[in-house]
Amino acid sequence: FLSLFSRYFKGPELLVDLQDYDYSLDMWSLGCMFAGMIFRKEPFFYGHDNHDQLVKIAKVLGTDELNAYLNKYHLELDPQLDALVGRHSRKPWSKFINADNQHLVSPEAIDFLDKLLRYDHQDRLTAKEAMGHPYFSQVRAAESSRMRT
Repeated sequence: FLSLFSRYFKGPELLVDLQDYDYSLDMWSLGCMFAGMIFRKEPFFYGHDNHDQLVKIAKVLGTDELNAYLNKYHLELDPQLDALVGRHSRKPWSKFINADNQHLVSPEAIDFLDKLLRYDHQDRLTAKEAMGHPYFSQVRAAESSRMRT
């Protein structure tokens, strides 16, 4: 099943061989799709293979954060992959905003994205938390007014 899973949406847990993954993997995939939509950059993380995919992620989320994640779960990258990943500081989401996409980006959208694209699967929003996020408050308001009519 996972070999069919598109590389561009693979969570870090699959790219570093963490054996224990769950539905939080889907929240990472949602974050990748959401980033692609709001920044008009699809796929958002465009890796040419699994190793390059982790490099693309590290260039955005930073290597200090990646190393903290690896340490927490007692994981090590193989030396070749570690060399490929290199050292990168975390990029602020504002770096991806431009004239073509600024109308799609709001503080709520950035906050939502930031809570999905986390290395640590335990730190990502759950599906229920995502549905309750302020980004969707207009949808919830429209839905509740529709239910009243």
